[in-house]
This record gives sequence, structure tokens and C-alpha cells, in this order.
Amino acid sequence: MLERVLSTRRPTQFSEEGDEDDESKTRKNVTFAMRATKQMSKIGFLWPFLLLFLLLLVISVVSHSRNIVCVSSYGTESYSRMSFFGIDGLDSDFGSLGVPWCRSKHGRTVEWTSKDLLQGLEEFVPIYETRPIKNNMYGMGFDHSFGLWFIARWLKPDLMIESGAFKGHSTWVLRQAMPDAQILSLTPRHPEKYLKKGPAYVDPNCTYFAGKDFIDFGSVDWESVMKKYGITDLNRVLVFFDDHQNELKRLKQALKAGFRHLVFEDNYDTGTGDHYSLRQICDQFYIRGGGHSCFADSDEARIRTKRKKFWEKAVDIEELCGPGEAWWGVRGQMRDDFNHSNKAISYAEHFQNSRFVESVLDVYWELPPVAGPSLTHQTRYDPARVQTPLVEDGRFGFFQRLGLTRLETSVFNGYTQMVYLEISQPGS
Repeated sequence: MLERVLSTRRPTQFSEEGDEDDESKTRKNVTFAMRATKQMSKIGFLWPFLLLFLLLLVISVVSHSRNIVCVSSYGTESYSRMSFFGIDGLDSDFGSLGVPWCRSKHGRTVEWTSKDLLQGLEEFVPIYETRPIKNNMYGMGFDHSFGLWFIARWLKPDLMIESGAFKGHSTWVLRQAMPDAQILSLTPRHPEKYLKKGPAYVDPNCTYFAGKDFIDFGSVDWESVMKKYGITDLNRVLVFFDDHQNELKRLKQALKAGFRHLVFEDNYDTGTGDHYSLRQICDQFYIRGGGHSCFADSDEARIRTKRKKFWEKAVDIEELCGPGEAWWGVRGQMRDDFNHSNKAISYAEHFQNSRFVESVLDVYWELPPVAGPSLTHQTRYDPARVQTPLVEDGRFGFFQRLGLTRLETSVFNGYTQMVYLEISQPGS
């Protein structure tokens, strides 16, 4: 709950000319009493009803004043956003346009709780402050760095595989979570190449399939690699994808290799992103929080248009919907390879994709935002398509105690619904 305090104290009012003598005060008080008595006698039996009316009026004014003071604690921009949409507070803004959640075949969920996440968050902030790449533009921000670190630390894998390393920030995060675990990094350009232009991270104990040695995740002989590294239990392997490839394709490749624990960094919302994501796949009418309207005069269309004024990554109906009101993926397209492949698919194919995902899915868990936008000042992702954050808006004291006020606001702008999956073969 928001911690709100409304002070009813008012400073004592003084006249610039000083106090009047007691006699004049008495005379005024008596005069007022006589006038009030005279008026009451005129009103007669109606006066109880008038008193009741006045009492209700005072209560209404005080209640309205409290709402104004409470809302103003969010700041001018937040207040204008809330009044614009008729929302009482930013807390109720989260998920107001639906949060589709891929359904697991047995209804399982993760073992960790919100309390575990908050404890981990307190521990991770000082670790994050030591990161070698302070400005990781186009790479992971704080939210996903924390999510990857927390998941890796919780699962304690013997081997961690990352597909897509960029400057090496994610490699550094994995190393902070598991200092002694083996890491395999598959990335077209070796992170050491970035050292020539600025900060980067190269892990001395990581095996790189990069540069001239690069192999795509789907082309690796994983059985031979596992034997080489002495991995006999694939349940002890964590695979991290940050390669902007079709996530359905990567899911099938991981399933074929026998991997069970996967994390997808860019789990783009419907209508956004440069590849087909799990969230897009599971954005279905039959799933709670899923499905869209492409009617220009619909409530959803009006709300989306308004939200674009506040959030950079919010999409309106024109951006969301393609020919024939195709809203799945991005305008009905299954995008892949950094947006270089844009294959149009039918809703029937899109629906079958979701059914396949459900057949192999044991656990689906999206990382919530670390904190609300009134605290982080993030301006990109639309809260209406996101679940409630770990630190809710209005809890500035808690936000500050966690050390989050020490971080630059720009590190909170990279949130894209990072997701953790546990998968197994259909029917198992």
C-alpha cells in the first residue's frame, strides 16, 4: 500500500494590524450568535436537514482534497497520466491492457517468492554497481541483469550457455551469480573486439564460440559438447538467449538438444520487437489477458492511442494490426534474425504455435519490473502490458533503502518481459 500522510495542521493566522480589544471581540461574537439564532428561527424544522447537507458537503470536500494530495506525490507527469485515464493510482495501471501468460501443461510455477526476489535485489544492487560496462546501451539494463543473476544463482547450474554476448555484460552477470561454473558463449563477434572502442568484458574461464569460431546454437553438436565438459545431467544446464532470433525456433532447438532450463532476454510484447517471441505466441484470446481488437473505434484503440503519448514502446492499432486485422506477432508476421526475415503467418498457424508451446511447457515465469515508473522514471515500456513491479509506486523509502536511487535512471529503460522457462518433451 502507498504510504501517504496528509497533514491537517495549519499555521496560526495573525492580522497585520494586531489583535482587537476583548470588548470588540465579544460584541462581534454576540452579534453573530444573535444573527444565527434569528436565521434558525426562520428556517424552523428544516434546519436538521440543512446541517446534514452541510456535513456531507464537508466530507466530500475533505475526501477530494485527500485524493489530490495523495496523487500529487507521484509528480506532475504521473498525475496527468492518471487523470488522463481516470485511474486512481499507478498501481492499478499495471496490466490494465492485459498480461498474457503462457500456460504450463501441469500448472506448475517457480519455487521462489516475491520475498526471495526482494532479498536478492538488496544483495544485487552493490554487485551491479561494480559492473565493468557502465553504459550498456543496446544491451541489458538493470532489471534483466538482476533477473538473470537471480535465476542463475537460484538454479546453481554446472554449465551456463549464452547465445548472444554483445560486449560481455551478460557473461559478467552469469559469472557474478556462479563464480566457479563453466560458461560457453556463442556470439558472432568476440567481446574482445569491443575493447578497442571502450569498456567490455572477456571472461578468462569462458569458452567462446565467437568470431571465426562462431557456431549458431542450432548447429552445435550438443551431445559431443556435453561429453567434453563432463555434463551427464542436462537438468544442471542453464541456457540464456539474447540473440534476437525466433524464440519458437530456439525453443525447438533447445528441446531437441535435451535442455530444460531456458531464459529469453527479449520477450517482446505483441506489436513490438524484431523477432517472434513467446509472449507474442501466447497472446491468444483463449488465454487470460490475451487477444486484441483491431477496430479503429474500439475502447482498446482509443486507450492505445492515448498511451503512446506517455510511453515510447506503447503501440497503437495501426502499429499493432496488419492486413486483415492480423494482430499476432508484429502485424501478423513471424519475425526472425534481427528483423531480417518477416514471414506472414495465419492466425491458425499462430494458434498452433501456442498449442505446441503449451505441450512442452512445465514452467513459464516473466520477470516483473524492479520498480514502478514514478520511482525509476522509466519512459519506454507500457505498464498496461506488464505485471505489478517488485517495488510498487509510492514506496520511495523502500526504493531508497535498497540502494536503487544510486543508479542512473537510464538503466531502467531496457525492460522487455524477460522470461524463464522449464520445458520437457510433450506427454512427459
